[in-house]
Amino acid sequence: MNAVERDRIGAAFGSARDYDRHARVQHDVASELAARIAALDLPDSPRILEIGCGTGFLTQALIDAGVGGEWLVTDIAPAMVERCKARVGESAGRRFAVMDGEYGLPEMGEFDLVCSSLAMQWFDDQDMGLARMLRSVKVGGHCMFATLGAGTFAEWRDAHEAEGLEAGTRRFAPLSELENMQTDGRVGDLVSQHRVERHDDALGFLRSLRAIGAGTPQPAHRPLGPAEMRRVMGRFEEQGSAVTYEVVIGHFRRSAP
Repeated sequence: MNAVERDRIGAAFGSARDYDRHARVQHDVASELAARIAALDLPDSPRILEIGCGTGFLTQALIDAGVGGEWLVTDIAPAMVERCKARVGESAGRRFAVMDGEYGLPEMGEFDLVCSSLAMQWFDDQDMGLARMLRSVKVGGHCMFATLGAGTFAEWRDAHEAEGLEAGTRRFAPLSELENMQTDGRVGDLVSQHRVERHDDALGFLRSLRAIGAGTPQPAHRPLGPAEMRRVMGRFEEQGSAVTYEVVIGHFRRSAP
């Protein structure tokens, strides 16, 4: 992915004004991630960096879970930073910034926790992205994230393949690839889970993707013609108009400089 593509994705999320109403899975994943973070052995007043805050699902869930400390809350899309800020409010312990969470991280270990909910799947390289995130964590600190696996939207892809076509939805890394991420100087684990989201029909699914800013297609994807799209939508509806999100939750701890 180049800078132009990253800008396209950032702009799509920034313009997703109806995000909160449609992002049900994203909300539930953020709540679970916050509960896991609240159970960590963090210091009494931890320094926390959040990557890809979006409209503030994880930020709010961490506040509700009683996680305090000094926070830097970031997103690549300025509009999302502003919406998160409006949701949770500014305080002496919470700063907000526009930041590229893959390439713009501090080099030295400054944080007790780096966390991210459903943003890493948009990275060029999640392996190198995780390495950068770990470098921003103090020795003994934590990195906890949720990302999407290859099983995400399998039903939509199946409907395309049944018609001899290829879906334009983004392809995410398989669990095996995520399990092979570099482990030098870190101890971690990954947990995969499947969450099913049901829609009234194919059009409802496509509208939900656009509403949450996730409709940016694979680079160089050829858009389907109207007849092709009707066939795919019909297949999808025959399958029940449901899509699976494969959610991978990772917890890594920096164990060496």
